[in-house]
Amino acid sequence: MRKLTVMTFVSLDGVMQAPGGGDEDRDGGFEHGGWAVPHIGADFIERMAGFTRRADALLVGRRTYDIFAATWPLAEADDPIGSKMNSVRKYVASRTLDTVSWQNATLLTGDVPKAVAALKQVGDGEIQVHGSGDLVQTLVRHDLVDEFLVLVFPVLIGSGKRLFGSGTVPAGLKLTRTERSDGGVVISTYERAGRVEYGAMGPETGNW
Repeated sequence: MRKLTVMTFVSLDGVMQAPGGGDEDRDGGFEHGGWAVPHIGADFIERMAGFTRRADALLVGRRTYDIFAATWPLAEADDPIGSKMNSVRKYVASRTLDTVSWQNATLLTGDVPKAVAALKQVGDGEIQVHGSGDLVQTLVRHDLVDEFLVLVFPVLIGSGKRLFGSGTVPAGLKLTRTERSDGGVVISTYERAGRVEYGAMGPETGNW
């Protein structure tokens, strides 16, 4: 079975909206686009290239597809991220697009959660989700995510779309790796680890 990994840039207060540019996503009057860029350096890009190389397929929503399809084909041939993004099989979840033209892209039709669940059953490579905030909410709500790669940037945004919104399915997670980029980004990998466990703490419990 394929593993589905969500890779997301988030601010310290959990905002994932428009990290890469001012016009990336202005929904809700968002005015903080591009907040991640000042913290991205050569070592960060090298880490992202290593992550992207793992992908057997890419799954994105319409907005991210529009951005990626307009920009990644412009990358130099020796760009390690661009070459992978252009060549890898891509699945696009959209209710508004009729066709997709980016190299090796396929439009997912019908019920998206069912379509993604079916994709996970075929083969054993890794399906990666980049960006795609609305799609991520759907995947989380339907318990389809196996791994989260969360890149926490040292900024506070205050408002905007968040990685874990309403409808998030309670789930236990296991931290399997964490590292820090030169720009102060904390990169943590979490795997699914069953249900949430509960307890109590305080002097009266002896667990303090």
